[in-house]
Amino acid sequence: MKVVSVVSAKGGVGKTTLAANLASVLGSNGRRLIAVDLDPQNALRLHLGIPIDNFDGISRATLAGASWRTVMFDGLDAITALPHGALNEDDRRVFEARLDSHPHLIREALESLALDANDIVMIDTPPGATAYTRAALLAADFVLNVVIADAASYAAIPHMERLIQTYCVPRGAFLGYGYVINQVDQSRSLTKDVVKVLRDSLSAHLFPGVIHLDQGVSESLAYDTTVIHYDPHSQAAADLRACGDWLDARLNGEAKQPRNVA
Repeated sequence: MKVVSVVSAKGGVGKTTLAANLASVLGSNGRRLIAVDLDPQNALRLHLGIPIDNFDGISRATLAGASWRTVMFDGLDAITALPHGALNEDDRRVFEARLDSHPHLIREALESLALDANDIVMIDTPPGATAYTRAALLAADFVLNVVIADAASYAAIPHMERLIQTYCVPRGAFLGYGYVINQVDQSRSLTKDVVKVLRDSLSAHLFPGVIHLDQGVSESLAYDTTVIHYDPHSQAAADLRACGDWLDARLNGEAKQPRNVA
């Protein structure tokens, strides 16, 4: 298996939506995709057709000493979804303490599933430096850092870089990391300026295109699906397919260019 951890140094960058849509893209390409929600908000499932009244997930299974196989659900595009699950505050603190004291828990739980070498695991995480983020970074073969074209997102980049350098880069099997600029509104001149700054500073690791701001992305969530299904001919859907090509190439050590570069 190859594990992709989707992270962000700050909230509000559309990380969970991006993770769900990239999972849909990669899953529709014939690869088995396992989408893991390591964010206590438990929102990834809402993009993948998992019933809203389902409260089971990896956190509850972990605390109960049960295998993660017991909380696997069939999602869109043959995606296997592993929701975070709903916890009360006391159980949430216990789960976080478990992650803090056993930082390799996530990787070990994934390895116990005996996945195939070509399977892709995509882990969604909460923003910032948390026990969840550390566990996801320690489990990752590749890290995808989501940013938006604003000053706060740019200023937070060094913080996530330090975390990646600490928990990922020293591992010999680590494949690398990359950045995606999300929710880009090309009608704003300031946005264009910040995108240029991001490209200049992150060029070696940056997805060459961007994910454009698209109303269809937010509308798709209302229908419990991804924009790839809701509006497959939209600009965002084209951007996401290109980003999926780029990510797949990175996972396979190829220098493949995406289908569209904006």
